[in-house]
Amino acid sequence: MNNDLLYQISLSIISNIGNVQAKILAHHFDTAEAIFRAPLRVLEKLEGIGPVRGRAIRDFRDFASAEREIKFIEQYGIRTLYLNDTGYPKRLLHCFDPPTILYCKGSAELNFDKSIAIIGTRSNSQYGKKATETIIRQLAEQLQHAGKELLIVSGLAFGIDAVAHATALELNIPTVGVLAHGLNTLYPKEHSALARKIIQQQGALITEFSSQEQPDKYNFPVRNRIVAGLCDATIVIETGVKGGSMITADLAHGYNRDVFAVPGKITDAGSAGCNKLIRQNKAMLLSDAAELMDAMGWKKPEPAAITAAPKALLFPDLNEQETVLVEMLRLQEPIHLEEFSVKTRLSPGTLAGALLNLEMMQVIESLPGKRYKLR
Repeated sequence: MNNDLLYQISLSIISNIGNVQAKILAHHFDTAEAIFRAPLRVLEKLEGIGPVRGRAIRDFRDFASAEREIKFIEQYGIRTLYLNDTGYPKRLLHCFDPPTILYCKGSAELNFDKSIAIIGTRSNSQYGKKATETIIRQLAEQLQHAGKELLIVSGLAFGIDAVAHATALELNIPTVGVLAHGLNTLYPKEHSALARKIIQQQGALITEFSSQEQPDKYNFPVRNRIVAGLCDATIVIETGVKGGSMITADLAHGYNRDVFAVPGKITDAGSAGCNKLIRQNKAMLLSDAAELMDAMGWKKPEPAAITAAPKALLFPDLNEQETVLVEMLRLQEPIHLEEFSVKTRLSPGTLAGALLNLEMMQVIESLPGKRYKLR
């Protein structure tokens, strides 16, 4: 067992310490134990912590709850990922409020080359089902041609979520179901067989909720931010103007991730949400995977595109967008995220994805204040 696990779980349940504050603390301390052993005078001087939250950490005594959670984890073979762990999803770390700890059942790698969230209504039509299946199949084929692996993320709900998971399984694509409750139960229970297949086929069920947490309605919007934050882009397929899919799309938009929506008939209430997202420029209209590949800059570059950038030979695996960012950093560093956005005119999601890929390849490193420099 990870000796720091007791403190990692404890950090996630301290009153007045939310995910934003936990991220601040994890940035300043190498281990969760170090946070609990830090003097109050050190904690209260941290921006975003202060004396009240510092005292809440120093006065915390409910380690028994964390110990019970560890027993559950060990009994059922659950994997945990803390903010500072190497396997923690790097895309989530680019969000301002990543989960302090993730509980995972299954072996899925959460830092895949490309990760797509597919969400939508619980009451899908045949049109929505067909669109979901077609787009996933096209994406898998085109990313394979580009030499990239794909991860499909959704919420294991009825409707489009279930179609997305099932299609991924059929195509042997790893898929992750993000839950709004602890791993001692499953909601909806009708998806127990689907959940087992996800785990068996190198996928995973993940949650930030402890084992005793039930699927309360307030947990679902909280869960949705993980769906959005885990992915390079979110695809919305059939949704009304209200509901969880619209919340997830807004969250993805707020995280500077690209959002795509499959349009529907103007008379179809089941597609009114998708049409609204497109109309408000919160989502790009999507009719096939090639459009997403173009928008995200994921297509395999032509040979001429590689030879056109001789300065990038030190990093031969970079795509066109990544090469541009590296060249900018060679001329000047560090560079703020906003400056990249203004000078490259890349979409927020494409820019975020390119920077994340460069970080994962250890070409660049992020600095406090949304700044970047070459390693």
